[in-house]
Amino acid sequence: MSTGSHGTRGRRAARRARAGLLALLVTAGTACGIQSTDVPVDGGPAPTRATCESPGQGEGTEVYLVCGTSVEAVTRSLDMTSVSGDPVAVAQALLAELQSDPGQAEQAAGFSSDVPPNLEVSGVVHGGEIGTGLRLSQDPADLPAFALVQIVCTFARSELGDGHSVVLSGPPGSTTERPKPYSCSNAMRASSPLR
Repeated sequence: MSTGSHGTRGRRAARRARAGLLALLVTAGTACGIQSTDVPVDGGPAPTRATCESPGQGEGTEVYLVCGTSVEAVTRSLDMTSVSGDPVAVAQALLAELQSDPGQAEQAAGFSSDVPPNLEVSGVVHGGEIGTGLRLSQDPADLPAFALVQIVCTFARSELGDGHSVVLSGPPGSTTERPKPYSCSNAMRASSPLR
């Protein structure tokens, strides 16, 4: 046997080995169950370390913020003594808290707010048997679902409500001009839509 035939066989064996290795790599790449695509695929947001635990400690005022798919209470060091007894002033102070950006610790825990910055409390409205309520500058039914839950729960758990509900109405001429009670329940806070 000539040395030339040994060289030819060696090259063929090397080519077969490379072809086998390439086939193995292709098989391994397609065996993971994910098909390749030319279209960009949105895999959703990256996992976060949101805890949804209020960073506030001790005494303070509870306001409700959005975390994930629910609305949760956080404690803010807000002195309400100067406005206590004046429902409009209390509501305006609480609304301002809901409209302000969450602090760094709240953001790190996953909290945000959906309350529109242009929303105002324009006065008190008398609801007869259902009691006195607050008139908003926007129809409650037109607010984002999370925003309405935030407002209802924050107001209901303050001196404005009875711990479970609060009476609200929209501006004069709106579909909710007549005051209506809105309840803050655990189920409603967990699923958000409240109408």
